[in-house]
Amino acid sequence: MTTTLDARALMERLISFPTVSRDSNLELIDFVEGYLAGHGIASTRVPDTTGMKAALYAHVGPQVEGAVVLSGHTDVVPVDGQAWDSNPFDVIEKDGKLYGRGTCDMKGFDALAIWALVEAKKRGVTRPLQLALSYDEEVGCTGAPVMIDAMVASGMPRGAAAVIGEPSMMKVVTGHKGGIGFEVHVRGFEVHSSLIHEGVNAIMFGAKLIDWCNEMNAENAAKTPLVTDAEFVPPYTTLHVGMVSGGTAHNITAKDCNFVLTFRTVPGESGQMWVEAFEAKVAEIEAQMQAIHPDTGIDYSRKFDVPGLKPEIEGSAEELVRLITGDNAVNVVSYGTEAGQFQERGYSAVICGPGDIAQAHQPNEFITIEQFQAGEKFMQQLLDSLN
Repeated sequence: MTTTLDARALMERLISFPTVSRDSNLELIDFVEGYLAGHGIASTRVPDTTGMKAALYAHVGPQVEGAVVLSGHTDVVPVDGQAWDSNPFDVIEKDGKLYGRGTCDMKGFDALAIWALVEAKKRGVTRPLQLALSYDEEVGCTGAPVMIDAMVASGMPRGAAAVIGEPSMMKVVTGHKGGIGFEVHVRGFEVHSSLIHEGVNAIMFGAKLIDWCNEMNAENAAKTPLVTDAEFVPPYTTLHVGMVSGGTAHNITAKDCNFVLTFRTVPGESGQMWVEAFEAKVAEIEAQMQAIHPDTGIDYSRKFDVPGLKPEIEGSAEELVRLITGDNAVNVVSYGTEAGQFQERGYSAVICGPGDIAQAHQPNEFITIEQFQAGEKFMQQLLDSLN
């Protein structure tokens, strides 16, 4: 039998694998699969289309419905250009904090979940526990849907409550905004800038679409938010462009302009409504471009589409986690997670995990020992509730 590791040791092993989203996570999956197998737990891989990444899920306990699902992602954001005081892929303890890429977001929770699954096997729980580890969360939550669909199709008993362990300071989060992203390519027509009236400057026409984001943000901010949206900060849908590239010279009308336009939608508004508004604006600007030169236009493709997490009425996941944590406050977040994807597929879902989201993606990312211990306490109490 494999040596049993405590949660801290498991976190150190997970962080030692540099599973930046652009790279493979298979070494980490190999480790988790082997570790679980060493404790008599079978797991299932769900590979991506490239074969370079995989998700993994497992079930412990009786083959009955009603399991609690512990869900986390295995990928982390890059450390490029960040000033770290230590090796990001080593866990360093200092001043009551555990430093390392992913300690907070979210390999700390992953380690706790793996520990809990092995412990559940040892205890022989009467209510099942499931583990679900995804990939590519950090690039738009693109790995979880395939994993969840595979879990449902596998015939594995469906879980009754999915706990997504994103860092929430162990508070119970019952809602988050949805996210939609479009990759946009504006195709212009090059001429010397002195003849700008004959050319189509892709950057300047792209700027019209970007400025539309500013207009929509201002309109949304001026509205009175719906009750369902009032708890969010800010309490309205936001549009954003964070990077722009294009052009070849200052005196040539730009032939190309590329950017990603994203929406963070509140639960009270339809994501499809915003997609249609975006497409209408694209068509309007494209018509202006083609009136100057027909070989121009705006191409776009959906980069990601993350459903929001909607507060549930008498949701089993919320009830369970509130009972364990004692947190009865209303908590929602403006960032997206995989919780909405579980909910979309019929799971009751809630967010609750150790660590502060303010530390996520930062240089010298850390989780406090106090928060990690709070996560351990949560898992102990969860296991007690499964017997």
